[in-house]
Amino acid sequence: MRAEALALFLLLGGIAPVAAAAPADADAGIHALIDALATSPCKFQRNGSWYDGARAAAHLQRKYDYLRQRDQAGTPEQFIERAASRSSVSGRAYRVACPGQPEQDAAAWFQQQLQAQRRHRAGT
Repeated sequence: MRAEALALFLLLGGIAPVAAAAPADADAGIHALIDALATSPCKFQRNGSWYDGARAAAHLQRKYDYLRQRDQAGTPEQFIERAASRSSVSGRAYRVACPGQPEQDAAAWFQQQLQAQRRHRAGT
């Protein structure tokens, strides 16, 4: 239990560790995903509570920093799987609700954002 409490403390920003370097393109892609949520009109559900995009993005940035330090989020797909899909405390799936669209699992929302970013970079 003590190790879990320490991990949660670190994850939630109790200590600001120096993050390991992710490849620049992966890091930029992950930051673009976090920014997409921060600037969206969507709401983000975490452990039964809804948050605006900016607050949710700040939480995901802390999770990303935690994972980067441990070399566990080197790609956008790993970030989605390990940080943006579910609570590391409760295991409950995160949800996203955007105006005029059905509520969905955050993993699906972030995958859609990632595909849109890649299409945009490819010029299609």
